[in-house]
This record gives sequence, structure tokens and C-alpha cells, in this order.
Amino acid sequence: MYPLLLKPPVKDYIWGGTKLKTEYHFETEKEIAAEAWVLSCHKDGADTVVNGELAGKTLPEALDAWGDKALGAKAAAFPYFPLLIKLIDAKDRLSVQVHPDDEYALKNEGEFGKTEMWYVVDCDEGAQLIYGFNREVSKEEFERRIKDNTLPEICNFVPVHKGDVFFIAAGTLHAIGAGILIAEVQQNSNTTYRVSDYGRLGADGKPRPLHIEKAVDVTKLEKPSVPYGSTGKTEKTAYGSVRQLAECRLFTAELINLDGETEIKRDDSFVSLVVLDGSVTAEYEGGSLSTGKGGSIFIPAGLKVKISGKAEILSSRV
Repeated sequence: MYPLLLKPPVKDYIWGGTKLKTEYHFETEKEIAAEAWVLSCHKDGADTVVNGELAGKTLPEALDAWGDKALGAKAAAFPYFPLLIKLIDAKDRLSVQVHPDDEYALKNEGEFGKTEMWYVVDCDEGAQLIYGFNREVSKEEFERRIKDNTLPEICNFVPVHKGDVFFIAAGTLHAIGAGILIAEVQQNSNTTYRVSDYGRLGADGKPRPLHIEKAVDVTKLEKPSVPYGSTGKTEKTAYGSVRQLAECRLFTAELINLDGETEIKRDDSFVSLVVLDGSVTAEYEGGSLSTGKGGSIFIPAGLKVKISGKAEILSSRV
């Protein structure tokens, strides 16, 4: 086994911009680059390996070849590849939406639910997003306000800044606002219930569908209880610093500010490294690879890799 350098699928949702093409150099023939799925085994878009003997294979094909030992015991315990990691460029605001938990999603959608974490990589001055409600509401009021277009009156609008963190547990109402670039670590699910889309038309010229009944079923009708914004303890290290972004039963995410070199090895889980800025060289027994801004490296469980360089890196594992 060896570290895999991954090429992501790029999605062209109507609200997206072009930064993922111009600043991160992701390849797509599409005019819009809304999302790059930088770690994905999902049926709606899987990564492709670009280095080594598995070059040209999809990430699911590579992991099938290696077996559970590449995942580690924690990840292999899941009945599906557990993580989906994205870079999201919201030129325009996303729809107001909510994701179901595992129980509801498995019963109604045939896949697992979605809990996620956002790290604000960059944003325009004055950018804001929706994170839950500004007060407790009833199901009846929630549904009424969706239908009479007064939902914004009860939403919790949050000004955002570069470096902010938001933990979006399943059932949390949310919407990324315009002018925000986000790194997202989430469960490997693509189930979203759209609550409001501001009357926008889709690529077919028709209003995009809403999922009001299901959204009312799963949404937590309360103010956010998890701290957000400039959260997460930062530990100084000999090679820079490590900031804790999120830790739950589904994933752990950290921000590594690398200025030097360090070793990465986990026996219980694979490790995903996504370079948010700068450049990194990864050395391992038998070879090395280098990548810059936007680069995504999958490190199999049990493999020791030395990373060096000057970079901001999103590190994720189970």
C-alpha cells in the first residue's frame, strides 16, 4: 500500500463560482465549479487515483483491491466508506436545507444520514450563513413560515470570518451564504432536504423542488447548542500547530499548519489530507509524492508517511 493522490469529481450546481478552477486548478469543462469532492467513494461521484500502480482506478476500486486493512478497524466497522470531503465555492447562497439522521435516511432514502463540519477557508467581507433558528419554534410555525415565505425571520444568521468552524449535526437547519469558500467533512451521504430556494429556477428553467414534509419531520426546532465560530483548541508543535476542528463518533477533523516536517501514521483509521494552501511532499517507503493547493492525499491505515513543507492542511479520519 502507498499514499494515493486523488483527482476529485467537480459539480456545477447553479450557486457555484469559479475559484475551484482558478485558485485550486481543479479540472472541469463546466463553466461553474461549485464543489470538488476531494475524498469520495460515493456513487454520485468517486475520486480517481493519479499516482502509482493504481493510477486510473477509482478510489472504491483501489480500496477493494487493498481490503479492510487500508481502512483501519474504526473505518472498516462502518457498513460503507464513512467519509465524504468537499471543497465548496458558494458564489451565490445555497438553499436553506436540512439533512436527516441515519435512522430516518435509511428508512426513507436507502442511505445513511448526514452530519457534517464546515471550516471557512475564505469569505467575502460581510458574508453570512444560516445556522439553526434564532429561537425555539413549533413544527406548525416552521411549516407555515416555509409556505408563506417568512422563514428568514426565525433563522439564525451568523456573520462569518476566515477560520470559523460550524458543526452541523443531522437535523440542523443551515445554509451557506454567498461569497464563502468552505471545506466540508461529512458522512458519506448525498441526502438533502431543501426547505427554501428563494424562488430560484434550476438549469431546466423550473423551480427546484422543495422537500417540506420530510424537512419538518427531521429538523431540530431550536437554537444551536454547539459552540461555533472561532472554536477549537490549538496546540503548538515542533512543526507548526494543530487545531481541533471537530471530534465525534463519525469523524475527527484537525487543521494542521505545517512549517517543517512530521510523521503521520494511524493504525485504527486511514487519514485524509487536503491541502488548503501551500504545498506538501509526502515520503514513504518506496517513494514520494508532492502536491499543492487543493491536493488530496489518502493515507492507508498502518502506513507511516513523512510530510514536509509549508502548508495549511485539513486532516480527517474516523
